[in-house]
Amino acid sequence: MSARLLDGARLAAEIRREVAEEVHRFRGVHGFPPGLAALLIGDNPASALYVRNKERACREVGMDAQTFSLPASTPLGEVLDLIHRLNGDRRFHGILVQLPLPPHLDERRVLEAVDPAKDVDGLHPYNVGLLLLGRPRFVPCTPAGVRELLLRNGYSPEGRHVVICGRSQIVGKPLAALLVQKAKGANATVTLCHTGTVDLPALTRQADILVAAVGQPRFITASMVKPGAVVVDVGINRLPSPTGRTVLVGDVAFEEVAEKAAAITPVPGGVGPMTVAMLLVNTLKAARLLVGEEG
Repeated sequence: MSARLLDGARLAAEIRREVAEEVHRFRGVHGFPPGLAALLIGDNPASALYVRNKERACREVGMDAQTFSLPASTPLGEVLDLIHRLNGDRRFHGILVQLPLPPHLDERRVLEAVDPAKDVDGLHPYNVGLLLLGRPRFVPCTPAGVRELLLRNGYSPEGRHVVICGRSQIVGKPLAALLVQKAKGANATVTLCHTGTVDLPALTRQADILVAAVGQPRFITASMVKPGAVVVDVGINRLPSPTGRTVLVGDVAFEEVAEKAAAITPVPGGVGPMTVAMLLVNTLKAARLLVGEEG
């Protein structure tokens, strides 16, 4: 392996320490900690694990956190009623709706029910609009984590060609909107690729920074990467191993791409920990907005 390893776990720990210091100060000044309410609907094991990790991370930095678990069969009206109550509950400054939702629930209606001032996932149309306008309040956590991973490792997107593979609402689109802004730490030329893209490898080979978020294991191969590119792997795919245990792999064929790239994120231990760290950053920001510390 010749590429530099971009250690998201190490960087996330650094950000958590920064947040913990600010939470301590906030609590001393205002007499209460920032709080996060997580809404978990159904019994998806991966979702339950993600929520536990997020709740534990909150508590480790001194925030309050509570998970509200509902059965998969919960009617939409009951879900919306709970969100309405959480919107008015001053113990919670951030509300997280864990995705995916059970099929019978309208994801759009659920996400739009969250008070935009508590939307720490940055998925409410109001916050999406602010991001597109270049005035972000809450940047979706994974795109925010990708940007921090790049900036804190010395790979500013400014003036670079960033190619993003995947146009999801939680990664591809908001990351493109974030990095294309005329702002410090952005100002990139962004190409957003998707299932309708013609000759995808011809575009990925132009990337100074290549972001893979397609949900297909080892999709990006060495032949698709420009020598010296920075490769960010957002994918998390569970595959069986010869031993019968499940292994986690990304959307990038790590071993072969690492021989060609200048820097690369691992899976696990790359973007995933950064996503959780940026949730803490957004929750702290929501609390600071409530008390008027941020405009």
